[in-house]
Amino acid sequence: MNRVSREDLLARLEAGPVQLVEALPGVRQDIVLQGPGGPYLRSGQVAEQAGVNLQTLRYYERRGLIAEPARSPGRHRAYPPETVTLLAVIKAAQRLGFTLQEVAELLDTGRRGHPTPDLRERAREKIAEVDARIADLTTIRAALVQVVSAGCDSLTHCTCPECPLPFADLAESRAPEEK
Repeated sequence: MNRVSREDLLARLEAGPVQLVEALPGVRQDIVLQGPGGPYLRSGQVAEQAGVNLQTLRYYERRGLIAEPARSPGRHRAYPPETVTLLAVIKAAQRLGFTLQEVAELLDTGRRGHPTPDLRERAREKIAEVDARIADLTTIRAALVQVVSAGCDSLTHCTCPECPLPFADLAESRAPEEK
């Protein structure tokens, strides 16, 4: 592995928002990456604070949801502290029903820095999807209540007199003939 000198590292990082901070006297003299939000975090720290696993962190990085992190002198990933907040936003959007692709598109729109009705429009679409799923689940619930009330005991050979399962008879009529 090529070792990077402190001077080379300083020169590389000088142009960006990352600064190098020396460790306290008497403490091992590591170089710590420091950003405007505080010291950069290693993968495990980010994953733990955000409540995700390392594979999720790397997957989001590959998908472009989070930026590829800087590297420490030891080549460890060094994430800015804001990454934890971004991961929380991504997980919250997923809980609201947005797919990772939709989240990526919304993040990209937000990164462009100009207002857009995109989030509101997509939220309206999600509301319509949720309403449709609620209607489907309500229908399913009503059917299950009928199954319980009728005393059904089998999907294919129900013996209850008023079986509400529309496919119980079909299963019987389509059973393969024994030879």
